[in-house]
Amino acid sequence: MEVTDPDGTDCAAFVVAQHTETLDEPWHASRRLQLLHACDGVLTVRTENGLWVIPPQHALWIAPGLLFRLSSSRPLAWHTLYVDTDDWPSLPDALPGRVVAIDRLADALLRAAARFGADYATDGPDARLMRVLLDRLPQLAAVPLALAYPRDPRIQRIAGVLTTHPADPTVLDDHALAAGVTARTAARLFVKETGQTFGQWRQQLRLLVALERLDTGASVTEVALEVGYSDVSSFIAVFKDLLGETPARYFRQDGR
Repeated sequence: MEVTDPDGTDCAAFVVAQHTETLDEPWHASRRLQLLHACDGVLTVRTENGLWVIPPQHALWIAPGLLFRLSSSRPLAWHTLYVDTDDWPSLPDALPGRVVAIDRLADALLRAAARFGADYATDGPDARLMRVLLDRLPQLAAVPLALAYPRDPRIQRIAGVLTTHPADPTVLDDHALAAGVTARTAARLFVKETGQTFGQWRQQLRLLVALERLDTGASVTEVALEVGYSDVSSFIAVFKDLLGETPARYFRQDGR
C-alpha cells in the first residue's frame, strides 16, 4: 500500500520504498523516529547542526521532530522506516544520529516490509516480520559518517570556508585570524562543539564530499585531488579504513 502521509497513518511501524532520478527535498520533520536506508545511490542528509552522507547499504536514524532535508544528484533508491516510539519504547534512545551498515538480513527485511507498507494486521505474519526487523536494526554496526557543525559564529565561519572549499590547505592559525579568534580558542571550540579536532573535522568533511563526488562517476584520482589529497594512495587508505573497501571497488560493487 502506498503511504501518502506517514504522520497521518495510524500504523505504529512501517517501511516506505522510494526511487527518484535526483532529490532535493525541502526542510521537513516527522513525529516518528525514522531510519533512512540508501539502497542504491548516495543520500545526503542535512540538519541545522550536522551533515551525513549515506552510501549504498548504509542507513541513518533521524530523531522525531528533527528538521532535516535530503538531497542526491544521481538516481537514488531508498527505504524509510517510520516508528512510533510510544509503541516501541524498547528502541535505544541513542539511535538518532547513528549511521549503520545494513547487512543482508536487515536489507531483506526492509525490502519485505516495504512490500506491505502500513497495510498489515497487528497479529499476523507481517507484524512478526516487523518485530524481527526492529529487533535486528539496533544491533547493526555503527559507521562514522557524520559531521557535526559548530554553533559558535566564529567557528561557523571557518567551517563555512572549508565546506565551500574542502581542498583549502590553510592552517588553523590563519583561519582563526580571518575569523577574529585566537588559534587556541578555535582549536578548543572545534573539539567542544564538534567532538573532533580541526584536522579531524576537515578530514571527515573531505571524506563526505568525496562520497558525493564518487557517486557521480568521477574518478578516484580526480576526487582525491578535488578534496585536498595530493597523495591519492593516502585518500584510498582513509576511505578503505572507513568503509572496508577501496573507492573503486566499493562503487563498482554498487553498479558504478
